[in-house]
Amino acid sequence: MTEIRKYTDMMIDECVAHDAIDRELFAEYGVKKGLRDVNGVGVLTGLTNISMVNGSKIVDGKKVPIEGELLYRGYNIQELVRGALGRKFIYEEAAYLLLFGELPTKAQLIEFKELLNSCMELPTNFTRDVIMKAPSADIMNSMTRSILTLAAYDEYKESIQLANVLRQSIRLIAEFPMLAAYAYHAYNHYENDGSMYIHRPDPELSLAENFLRMLRPDMSFTELEAMTMDIAFLLHMEHGGGNNSTFTTRVVTSAGSDTYSAIAAAMSSLKGSKHGGANLMVMRMMDDIREHVRDHRDQEEVEDYLLKILAGEAFDHKGLIYGMGHAVYSLSDPRERVFKEYVVKLSQEKKRQEDMMLYDMVETLAPKLIARKRKIFKGVSPNVDFYSGFVYDMMGIPRELYTPIFAIARITGWSAHRMEELVTMDKIIRPAYKSLVVPRKYMDRDHRTEWKAEGKEEAAENSDTKDVPDGAGDSAT
Repeated sequence: MTEIRKYTDMMIDECVAHDAIDRELFAEYGVKKGLRDVNGVGVLTGLTNISMVNGSKIVDGKKVPIEGELLYRGYNIQELVRGALGRKFIYEEAAYLLLFGELPTKAQLIEFKELLNSCMELPTNFTRDVIMKAPSADIMNSMTRSILTLAAYDEYKESIQLANVLRQSIRLIAEFPMLAAYAYHAYNHYENDGSMYIHRPDPELSLAENFLRMLRPDMSFTELEAMTMDIAFLLHMEHGGGNNSTFTTRVVTSAGSDTYSAIAAAMSSLKGSKHGGANLMVMRMMDDIREHVRDHRDQEEVEDYLLKILAGEAFDHKGLIYGMGHAVYSLSDPRERVFKEYVVKLSQEKKRQEDMMLYDMVETLAPKLIARKRKIFKGVSPNVDFYSGFVYDMMGIPRELYTPIFAIARITGWSAHRMEELVTMDKIIRPAYKSLVVPRKYMDRDHRTEWKAEGKEEAAENSDTKDVPDGAGDSAT
């Protein structure tokens, strides 16, 4: 390990020197960095009937910010939540909607819920031989390993026939809570010397209730905790198709790959701190604010510290207030609007009102400070990640599980998009890259010491060359 670190430390400058591309060239060639235009709007790459995310409308030819909207198969999530108030199986109902396109009748919901619960089982000795074999604090990696290993137990793993893909998707939706909870307990036992709990799911409970049951040593939870977790799963299960992990699912699906590989790829995307790991950054930021602000009730002191964070003088020195703003939403994130009600109720149940006051203060101050500092005119509002970590913390859920909880919810959205890709499209997704490669002459190995110096001079002479053939660097895939 020491030798390879010495080597990589020595060679990294070579990588940087040969991989760096002048930022101005992106504008010159009309390349959208991150597949977003100059206004941060995603480049159109597909069509979907599954969901819609909206934060603006056109009025007299101009884009005007509006209160955020999120629709699942045409239904506003706020209406879905209102319609399910006081009822269980909110996540299951929405999962049925995303997969099949219509809200289920009572009979259909009962049938689907029973099917999911019948699938909440892992192959014989899977927990012992796979999950407990290499425990890790990175539960997302543990889950991804388990997903790929599950393929070995599926006789029809390679088949992309629609009925088979649907079968695999439903099984994974049911298995995800087990993969997450058991992976955490294995890590907590072997790495933290904690006790090991492997609780079986209860077929009478909802997916949200079963997750809490499998996670808690005493298998208990309050009605409000179960409802809040159900709502959290609902709000995170899908988001318009343009997010990184869902697009990853589409890309891998378009290549003709199997379900397990497609979902494992989506997991690898989701675990990134710029995607599913965002709520962890909010929690770390709030911890930092509590540590450095003496009086959490003093609005002026909190504002001064937020300004230091924005200036890159505090917290992680990146100048970001995490949990604020969104690529699409402007005036509000509808998920945050829905979730806030449950956050408040839970803070009262858990006697965390003082923490709630600090969150409220940051929620009020941060958008104004960001808009003023960054000169953002479309509006800045808290997103769902601002509160999700706080909710999980109040429920005593370990931070290692925050992103896996996102995955437990989002597996349904990924599955719906995989099905839509298979039904609608029959082409591999293949974006184009403009090649900036300049042809170079091959030099014999024995002469490369002096060629290296000459090559640098030659590259410098050719650095202004902009007439690169359009097809340069193209390959079949």
